[in-house]
Formats: sequence, C-alpha cells, structure tokens
Amino acid sequence: MRFLRSSNLLTLLPTRNSSTHSGRRRVVITGSGAVTPLANNAGDSWRRILAGESAISQLGPEFKGLPCQVAARIDREKLQLEKPLSKADMKLMSPATQLAVLAAEEALQAGRLNPKDMSEEQRERFGVCVGMGMFDLTEVYGAWQQLQRGYNRVSPFFVPRLLPSMACGHISMRHGLRGPNHSVSTACATGAHALGDAMRFIRNGDADVMLAGSGESCIDPLSIAGFCRLRALSTAFNDNPAVASRPFDKSRDGFVMGEGAAVLLLEELEHARSRGAPILAELLGYGLSGDAFHITSPSENGEGATLAMKRAIQDAGIKPEEITYVNAHATSTPTGDRIESHAIGRVFGEHTCQVRVSSTKGAHGHLLGSSGNLEALFVVHACADSKLPPSINIEELDVDVKVDVVRAADEWTPNQGRRVALKNSFGFGGTNASLCIASFSE
Repeated sequence: MRFLRSSNLLTLLPTRNSSTHSGRRRVVITGSGAVTPLANNAGDSWRRILAGESAISQLGPEFKGLPCQVAARIDREKLQLEKPLSKADMKLMSPATQLAVLAAEEALQAGRLNPKDMSEEQRERFGVCVGMGMFDLTEVYGAWQQLQRGYNRVSPFFVPRLLPSMACGHISMRHGLRGPNHSVSTACATGAHALGDAMRFIRNGDADVMLAGSGESCIDPLSIAGFCRLRALSTAFNDNPAVASRPFDKSRDGFVMGEGAAVLLLEELEHARSRGAPILAELLGYGLSGDAFHITSPSENGEGATLAMKRAIQDAGIKPEEITYVNAHATSTPTGDRIESHAIGRVFGEHTCQVRVSSTKGAHGHLLGSSGNLEALFVVHACADSKLPPSINIEELDVDVKVDVVRAADEWTPNQGRRVALKNSFGFGGTNASLCIASFSE
C-alpha cells in the first residue's frame, strides 16, 4: 500500500510560520521524573532505553490459565514505597497515585524547584495536571468481597482511592499548589493529553508552572483477562517475555501491559530563566482529534492520527520538514502499528524518508494511560542528549511499514539548528493526541 502524498490531507490545514506565534508565551520542560518497569527514576530508565534492554517478564501463579502470561511490572521491593510515603499515604492513595506522587517529587528535584521556597502568590500560579487511564480493578473486586462480609468492612478510603483526579489532589496538597488542578482520563492518550492541556494552561496565562503527566497501575488478573478477551494482548511469546512487545515487527501479535508513572515540570520560559532553571526541551505544539469510527480500532485510513499530527504541527507554527523524528504510539498490535505508519507517510509526504520513527514499548510495554507521558519524557531526554531511542525486538520489519524505523540508539542530528519531534498517543474510543517537542533554542 503506497502512501498518499502531500496533495491529500497535508493541504487541509494551512501551515503557519513562526511569526504567527511570536507573541505567545513559550513553554519549556525543566524537570522530569519517572517510575517505570525499567527503573525507579527517569535517568536510569532512559539509559536502559538507549541500551535496548527489556523489562518485560513472566507473570506469577495468580495469572495461571490466562492466554497472556507476560507483563512489564515495577519491582516494588526495590521501590521501597514506605520511605517516601507514610502508612497513612498508602491507605489514602491507589497504587497509580503513589507512583505519580513519586514521579512528581523527582521532577521537582530534577528541575531544582522547591515549592516550599515559593511565596503564596507563586504557588497560586503553580498547577497540577496528572491523569489516569483506568484504576486497578482489584480495588473494586476486593471492596465487593468485603461488602459481602458486611457494610462496615468496606474501607472509607475506597472511593477516594479510585478517583482518577486524586493523583492531582495529593500532589497539590503535598506541595501547597493552588493553580489549575486538572485531571485527564482519555484511555491510552491520557498522558499526552495531560501534557498538552498543561501547556495550554501556561500559554493562556492560567499558570506559570505545571506538573503534568499520568500514573497507571492495573496489572491484575481481571484486567489481563479483560484485555485478553478483547484479543489485544500478546500471547505468542509467553515463553520468551523479553521479546513479546515488538512494534513494527512482522510477528507482532498484541501489546504487553506495563505500569508506571512519568511527570514533567513545565514552565513559562521567562519564569524558568528568572530562576536559572535547567531547560531540557521546549513544548511547541499540541494536536487533538477523534476517529469517530470504532471503540477500539482506528479507521483504516488513519485519518484521526493524521489530523492529530497535522494539528500539532500547525499549533507549533512550524513546517513539517523541520521534524526529523516521530515517537510513535505503536503498541505492537498488527493493525495499529501499520495504520500509524501510513498516517506518518500522509503527514510528511516526500519528507517521510527524512523522518526517523521508533516506539519504546518493546522495552517497557504499554503503560496504557501513562504511555504518552513516559514516551514524551524520553523524547525530552532525546532532545537534550541528541540521541534517538530504538524500537527493539524487530527481527523482520513488516513490509507494510514504510517508515525509517530506529532499531538501535542513534545520534540525532539537528535540522535547521534544532531537533524537532512529534509524540503520538491514541486511545480507545478514537481519542488522539500528538505533541510537538523540540530542543530548546533562543
């Protein structure tokens, strides 16, 4: 199947030049934090991504009898949650919220920003935008079992632990942040939407600083069973977990569930400059769209993905030719990876051959609502370090994937003086987001 070239969808939205946005508040990333299957911090996770390592392993005996027997889990023993979180915290917080709180703490430390040192007025301009795709179904099942034993057996914290907005609440309460408190829950596009929404809060003057991202922790028998019934998970590599997630490979047969959290510290440029903050990258643009097609499958022509990417480029005020890397959503499903690669071809036309593409999900699996933010974090570090992260586990590239896939970590050469990328995230229900991220340039 050949790509449709620039005479098609590329002409639907006019390309703006940078002068259109000359008076707009610029948004930069000054800190990052992550808890992932690869490592309990952002730096080590990034290093393992560049090394091409996999964190996917076999599931335990409680998953016996399920078609999928692999997942990318966090090592809870090494995480030692009891050190940063009190017993009361852990009673109040769901596992996903706990991970998001830890990621936010690291992002603040990396960005050298301590809210306690800020004035009341400054904290009123400091917001939180952290989402969650879905809660841990064992919470619901466990509460139901307790209810059968009596009403008083149900925990008074049951409902607060479930609410996707509670990660925002806990982060803001820990640090006294009274700016926008906004939670996103848009399936697997959650993390990317959270970052894009936070960028707009800063752009529009609602805040000067935002902690943005998502947390997810729902690797339990009921969730795995549900996704197996959807026939969405990989089942062909149960005996070799490390290679089960293989975006763009001919033998891919479904995604591998992951868990974790990633939070970025976003700041208005002058705010970051005024305090001498380290600037890792700049968030240039944000595009959203809907497939209006199917609850789980993208439309065959990939129009929703195409529109999201085009709108991100338009919002960034750049030309498509300035982009040289796309961090794909590609989850390792037979249909999704192929359609996304075609959408990339439609967006870039003849420039497609100059665009490198990769998906890091081969290393850490699919973190559902926390995938877009984690992968955006990797793009931020790619911009800062001039390195392109690889797609691992490609033994034979699908002949219908006609993009230049990065198979080993590579140098990222600037184009016109800077490195510019798109980060795609697509979710069930046809919700799509694309972020335009670039190395910082004065």
